[in-house]
Amino acid sequence: MFPASKDLTILFAHPAYQMQQRFEARGTGVPCAQVTSREDLAARIGTADVVVVSGLWDNALLERAPKLRFVQSISAGVDQYGQDAFRAKGVRLASAQGVNANAVSEHAMALILAAARLLPQARDNQAKHHWRPMIGEIAQREDELGGKTLLVVGLGRIGGRLARLAKAFDMRVIGLRRDPAAGAEGADEVHAIGSLRDWLPQADIVALTCPLTPETTGLIDAAALAAMKPTARLVNVARGKVVDENALVAALREGRIAGAALDVTVQEPLPQASPLWDLPNVFITPHSAGETQRYEDNVIDILLENLGRLQRGEAQLRNQIV
Repeated sequence: MFPASKDLTILFAHPAYQMQQRFEARGTGVPCAQVTSREDLAARIGTADVVVVSGLWDNALLERAPKLRFVQSISAGVDQYGQDAFRAKGVRLASAQGVNANAVSEHAMALILAAARLLPQARDNQAKHHWRPMIGEIAQREDELGGKTLLVVGLGRIGGRLARLAKAFDMRVIGLRRDPAAGAEGADEVHAIGSLRDWLPQADIVALTCPLTPETTGLIDAAALAAMKPTARLVNVARGKVVDENALVAALREGRIAGAALDVTVQEPLPQASPLWDLPNVFITPHSAGETQRYEDNVIDILLENLGRLQRGEAQLRNQIV
């Protein structure tokens, strides 16, 4: 049997998020603590029945956690967890899928708007106290989104909401997903993700909202970039490894695509030597798309639901992985 609330010990592990503080505000009375480093997590995991964690996780910790019954991931991604090892130890695992769907879709829309309205350039001009004059060259001006085609690669919760947001700006939206029969989610049409190369030439903006899987790793490679319009922009709020970064840098330098807005990169933090920092047609945010003032509470909603299911002996968890 899963321990009752009075017998549980929950260990939150995250370097920044205030998980313990927000959990204690719920008044559950369940004992809990928080660590902010791998070293402290390793030192204290032996006391925990439940661990709520994401980037600090290491599969070797399973050997140091005799009481551990359940891991609630703070993030939607679960590639850091060895699922076979979890099964062998009888430890349940659930993701936080959907917890940041609103935040990431809104961030993607913000990046699209920033690119169209030249907001990064305006901010740069403000820092220089430069009032830009009106622009005679039509192609160099701000643009409108109405009538433009957005290709959403990964039409899940994030991609589906992005599609609905884009429709509010009168964009044409084409969605790609692994199973088109799962629905259009607000897009004008939906196709299999395997048909990517067929749709890239139609897109004014290509937005990546797909999970990182063996199938999507390197999905946007040199050939995919070559298939895009020279006036098109790439927006990535998925994972850095979905894009061949060297091929992207080459395409941006040579003007084979108009620009890119990136919330994720292959290496994070982005190395100081990366050419992406200094390319004038790149806008970078520091993997902050999913961060909101409500993030901790959204995760805790999932955690509490899953604790209730475990205590009732239910077999299925919300966002169950193991």
